[in-house]
Amino acid sequence: MSWDRCIEKYRNYILLERNLSENSVESYTRDLKKFIAYNKKVEPTKIRREHITNFLNKINEIKISPKSQARMLSSIRGFFNFLIFENKISLHPCKHIKSPKIGSNIPEILSVEEIDKIIHSIDLSKKNSERDRTIIECLYSCGLRVSELISLKISDINFDDNIIKIMGKGNKQRIVPLSNTLKKYLKNYLMYFRSKKDTKKDNSDILFLSANSNKLSRVMIFNIVKKYASLSGLKKNISPHSFRHSFATHLVEGGADLRVVQEMLGHSNITTTEIYTHLSKRFLREEILNYHPRS
Repeated sequence: MSWDRCIEKYRNYILLERNLSENSVESYTRDLKKFIAYNKKVEPTKIRREHITNFLNKINEIKISPKSQARMLSSIRGFFNFLIFENKISLHPCKHIKSPKIGSNIPEILSVEEIDKIIHSIDLSKKNSERDRTIIECLYSCGLRVSELISLKISDINFDDNIIKIMGKGNKQRIVPLSNTLKKYLKNYLMYFRSKKDTKKDNSDILFLSANSNKLSRVMIFNIVKKYASLSGLKKNISPHSFRHSFATHLVEGGADLRVVQEMLGHSNITTTEIYTHLSKRFLREEILNYHPRS
């Protein structure tokens, strides 16, 4: 069986059988193509442990980060799990290969004041500024991933019940409440700006559109966030995900139940959510050190 045929079948399997998102499928495929480029003369069913370790040694030599190495190994392991499932191979070539150690990476957290500072840096007299303000407030108020934000539909918003429907990873749906601030921004944006756009049929229900009435890309959202983070004068390394992390941290600091935070973030496993308890402890420690008379 050729690599192209194997990859095609694997893509269909993880997309349809395992119900992974398009972004996850693309990520796995991209990693596998790098591995294939290194082993293109070897058939998929002839891959052995040494082919994988040689590839890992190579990407380590060119200074690929441990996190990326671990992700690539995970993609390769998943692919050969599939070949075993399909009875194409009997022995797993990744057996006994350990993932590189990844240090704990504490995400950048913004205070409420810093988030307000970023939003206030938006000049509302400029083109697309109402859209951009609503995007940033949406990232924070709902704790959204970028992929979830760009896929939001107007029909997902229910102003009467103050909720917004989110389609998360693996097409898992969740409901998030609308804050008063976001509700105000959304209504203003929809009434005075979004309603005036000439939209294409495929994009008629998409909430956030580009100047050309196309669906926004992930890169566009990153550029929007970087633009206003720079204008605000903040020196932190801020990305769209910073607002999601801040949203969760502020909930935990405010005393929200971890299960509620898990539901709001769309985490399938609560251990993923537990990072925010550690962030909250760090916050408490810093507050004590800053304000305790004996510090």
